[in-house]
Amino acid sequence: MNDPIGDMLTRIRNAQLRGKTTVSTPASKLRGWVLDVLQDEGYIRGYENGTDVNGHPTLEIGLKYYDGTPVIREVKRVSKPGRRVYMGVKDIPQVRQGLGVSIVSTPKGVMSDANARSQNVGGEVLCTVF
Repeated sequence: MNDPIGDMLTRIRNAQLRGKTTVSTPASKLRGWVLDVLQDEGYIRGYENGTDVNGHPTLEIGLKYYDGTPVIREVKRVSKPGRRVYMGVKDIPQVRQGLGVSIVSTPKGVMSDANARSQNVGGEVLCTVF
C-alpha cells in the first residue's frame, strides 16, 4: 500500500455510502493521530484498537450519522505520495469558509487548521473534511 491515509479515508467514505456503523483499518500512529483530530472536530464517534483474524493491529472506527445522513459529507486527500503539499501558516486553506476542517501535519503534531493557525505553525496539509 502506497498511501495509508488515502486508504483509510476511502474506507470511511465507502462505509458511509453503505450505511455502516463501524469500519476497520490497519493501525498506525499517523492514522490514529488523524482519527484523533476527526474525533475532536466531531466527525466520528471514536475509534478503538483491535486485531484482525491474523493478529495484525487494527483501528475500529465508529462512524457518525445525523438523521440518517453521514456527518462527513466530503473528504479529500490533499497531499499525496506523488505530490506533497506544504503550506505556511498564512496559506493553510479554509474549507467551505470555515465550516469544514483541514488536517495538517506540523512539527508540533497532527492538528486541525484552526489549531495550526492559533499555534502559528504550518506544515503538510494531509486532507480536508466537510
